[in-house]
Amino acid sequence: MDRIKIGIIGCGYWGPNLIRNFVELPTSEVVVVADLKKDRRDHIQNSYPQIITTADYQDVFLHGVDAAVVATPPPTHFPIAQDCLNHGLHVLVEKPLTLDSAQARQLTELAREKSLTLMVGHTFEYNMAVHALKKLIGSGELGQLYYLDAARLSLGLFQKDLNVLWDLAPHDISILIYLLGKLPISVSSHGTACVFPNIHDVAYVDLAFPENIMAHVHVSWLDPCKVRRVTVVGSQKMAVYNDIESLEKIKIYDKGVSVPHYTNSFAEFQCSYRYGDVLIPNIKFTEPLRVECQHFLDCITNGTPPCSGGEDGWQVVKVLEAAQRSLLNAGHQEVIEWQ
Repeated sequence: MDRIKIGIIGCGYWGPNLIRNFVELPTSEVVVVADLKKDRRDHIQNSYPQIITTADYQDVFLHGVDAAVVATPPPTHFPIAQDCLNHGLHVLVEKPLTLDSAQARQLTELAREKSLTLMVGHTFEYNMAVHALKKLIGSGELGQLYYLDAARLSLGLFQKDLNVLWDLAPHDISILIYLLGKLPISVSSHGTACVFPNIHDVAYVDLAFPENIMAHVHVSWLDPCKVRRVTVVGSQKMAVYNDIESLEKIKIYDKGVSVPHYTNSFAEFQCSYRYGDVLIPNIKFTEPLRVECQHFLDCITNGTPPCSGGEDGWQVVKVLEAAQRSLLNAGHQEVIEWQ
């Protein structure tokens, strides 16, 4: 079978990782890379002499590629992805899919009309530890879910054209929707702009899911410690997914609390606490981005819908829009209309 010819648009922060993976995968060939900055193009040319580089992304259409990967700043995602789809290319777009849910819907419908693959880079949906956590939740081992807490903190990287909500929260929102298999009903958020005026660098997001499940997301560019953690608390057990850990990415805590069903007096009211063992499951780990890139190629070859397709990208953008409205409206709870 001929290899799928790839054009990659954008080789700044994340682009080189995408280039590396598609170059190393046996079913793809990176033909051309586009970036506005000459130093980035020179770096790619020196690392991969066989790849054509260009400053104009539209030159990608001249080299007979089958698919395009868009890793440019988020404000440019919609026009570039739309252009690629209109040129008959399958498209993988880095998160967030767009900065506007109407545009995300437009891209999704355009891809459907043209029978093309549209996929968004929700990389953590291709993380084996996240898959294991979803399986754990689905098994019922944790009991009734009480709440989930996600934290994604670090020092930098500051963005000039979007706030921390749009930069970091897409990861955790996509993880939560994937883990629960449900869409949030409402969202509220608040935060602050510490370094640059009007660009929030710290945000706290509360999401209400069906079945009275609450989720909390904390994102920050202004924290001394790098944190990538999701905690799931159930009535029977609790689990922590820590992406910073190299080996022990998931720990299951046999801990909980129960209360008596009925008491005659306050003195008889005693909570029963359980402190059991900690289980660390063995997870065979593969680079999530490698899995994501291979999945994109497989979807093109087999004509199957991607796990993180345009609809998934639209859902995350809808949540982000509601969170942004709340952020600018003193934390007002925003109901999300899924229509």
